[in-house]
Amino acid sequence: MVKAYAQEHIYKHPWERVTSASWRKFADPENKHTLSHILEVDTLNHKLDPLSGKLYSTRALTIHAPGPLFVRKIIGQDICHCVESTVVDAQSKSMQLTTRNVSLQKFIEVEEKIRYDPHPENPTGWTVCRQETSICIKPLSALASMAEKVEQRCAERFMQNSVKGREVMERICKYLEAESRGMAL
Repeated sequence: MVKAYAQEHIYKHPWERVTSASWRKFADPENKHTLSHILEVDTLNHKLDPLSGKLYSTRALTIHAPGPLFVRKIIGQDICHCVESTVVDAQSKSMQLTTRNVSLQKFIEVEEKIRYDPHPENPTGWTVCRQETSICIKPLSALASMAEKVEQRCAERFMQNSVKGREVMERICKYLEAESRGMAL
């Protein structure tokens, strides 16, 4: 059983600003409260491919384990480790992030894909963000209705967290806009 959802959001900011905000999202101390589910973020590697001009980055994320408290009690773990792989193509103005959990895989598999591209109607001023998330609860397959409820609760939490993430991105974009104009907020 897999619970999947997709969302689209339009940032009324240029692609360069939105992608800069994406890199800063976890590092800004102002966002610690809003993104309280994120415990730690470490860059594992990054490289610029000289032939294609693409930037590749891999980060490790430590988060509060998704799902209801009773499920976390059953599995005996309250944190989850994830790996985020990012590819930025500045020439085509595309940024793609894929995040997967690397711990708790015998219980849950989560994959989140986010893509930032210039908006087709206003490519120099707006950015479209497309997010797809899939959640699969594994050991509860014998108890299908319970697994569905847990997947639904996880999906609801992911959607709530993505709203928080968009709020943080908007705040950082406004900060970057003010910074580019030489103003302080």
